[in-house]
Amino acid sequence: MSIDLSLERIRRLLSHLPPYTRPTCHIAGTNGKGSVSALLSSIFSASSYSVGRFNSPHLVSVHDCIALNGEPVSPSMYAVMRRRVEEADREHATGCSSFELLTLTALQVFEQASVDIVVLEVGMGGRLDATNVVPDECVLISALTAVDLDHQAFLGNTVREIAQEKAAIAKPHKPFVFGPQNPSHSKVVKQVVRERVERVQGKLFPVILPTKRGCAATLDGHDHFPRLKDADVVNVLLPLQGEHQLANLGTAITVVSALLQGTPHELEFPLKITAATVSQGIQSTRWPGRLSFHTVTPPHPTTSAPDQRLLVLADGAHNAASAATLAAFLDEVLEGVTRPLDNENDAPAPRGRTLTLTYLLALSHSPPKTPAQTLTPLLAHARDVPDPRVRLVTRVGLLEFSPPEGMPWVRPVPPATIRDAVRGLLPDAEIWTADDPEASGEEQLGSALAWAAGRQRADAGAGGRVEGEGVVVIAGSLYLVADFYRMLQRQKMTEV
Repeated sequence: MSIDLSLERIRRLLSHLPPYTRPTCHIAGTNGKGSVSALLSSIFSASSYSVGRFNSPHLVSVHDCIALNGEPVSPSMYAVMRRRVEEADREHATGCSSFELLTLTALQVFEQASVDIVVLEVGMGGRLDATNVVPDECVLISALTAVDLDHQAFLGNTVREIAQEKAAIAKPHKPFVFGPQNPSHSKVVKQVVRERVERVQGKLFPVILPTKRGCAATLDGHDHFPRLKDADVVNVLLPLQGEHQLANLGTAITVVSALLQGTPHELEFPLKITAATVSQGIQSTRWPGRLSFHTVTPPHPTTSAPDQRLLVLADGAHNAASAATLAAFLDEVLEGVTRPLDNENDAPAPRGRTLTLTYLLALSHSPPKTPAQTLTPLLAHARDVPDPRVRLVTRVGLLEFSPPEGMPWVRPVPPATIRDAVRGLLPDAEIWTADDPEASGEEQLGSALAWAAGRQRADAGAGGRVEGEGVVVIAGSLYLVADFYRMLQRQKMTEV
């Protein structure tokens, strides 16, 4: 099934549904738009607004991409609104795609719930994306996060072309927040955005990055000092991991600041959004599957110790830019946990200490993007540790993800194809490949985790230690991360 980008069908179907009237923040971008939407919805909730949020793709179940006040919409409400949309689609023969039906379901949920404000994430591109069906008068503000190469088959082969598609969500006479960009093409994206915003007579708001407190990074987050208004400085601990979240936090704060400076609105932003509510909202933000740490028991206890626990880092990095972000975060983490001790009174690092870094990877088939292009930023350079007494072992497991619900056009790259790319990038690494084509994505992931646990335990035994040390990185596709979270849910249900 191919993707046909057009607004004709969805506009026609929307005209046969209850009108959409909710005040909306519209967010586009290649990477970071989900994090910005999570930050914004949390800030609005902390400021006593009822909030709807739409993200795509879904994580575990199709309805969890639609949230009310931070929680996935109930399956029953989703079913009722989906039925309304599908019946109208059949009655009027509009022939909408599954994503168009999903988008309209989200809008109907938000309208039915009469939420105060909606945070709407673009699915792909912007100009012809289904979310761009929202009436101009409903859009309070638009924002653009980092733009990079992705989905070239639909959006164009250059950053300029892709930026033009994404910047097209700018609305006449409305504020537009321009987020931080990759320095290599920031000038091009900025020019595209400025031309578009000027054309629609909007108001451009460039992002001012928050200031990071000068202290060592930890796995618990980072202290930042974002500026809300000219006189307000917010001291807050950002729970989202990674240096790139500075840019996303700055974008979210600039959206809030622009709303506070904008024309009067019935939502009374200056009366309800304060430095205290912004701080509370930021600290309450949760965004699973993006540099998210979990400790899990591997499946298949016959091939790993039944009480062994694995540290897993789940991240939906699926293109070269997000893979580079993940690589930078891993470098930071490894430096932190293996840095030689400065205090001579501290106990020295044990001799023969082995750290295991295991990548479990699956990729979506998305030409012209190749596995090598996606994985090169993550795997091309050897990870170093600063302590010479520590040995770092790198392994790679390759598998397929489960077909995502309601997205028949999405399919995984065969593991054997990815293996060729990995072998070229890490010629000395041990590679495990899922070899059962009949196994589901979750089953393949379970086998991969059991393999990782067994090899990590073998490393520990060789070093004379009882427990292995290391991290398993699940990445390459958010659909693989979804399999991981579904597996976690099943484990919790079994434990109850």
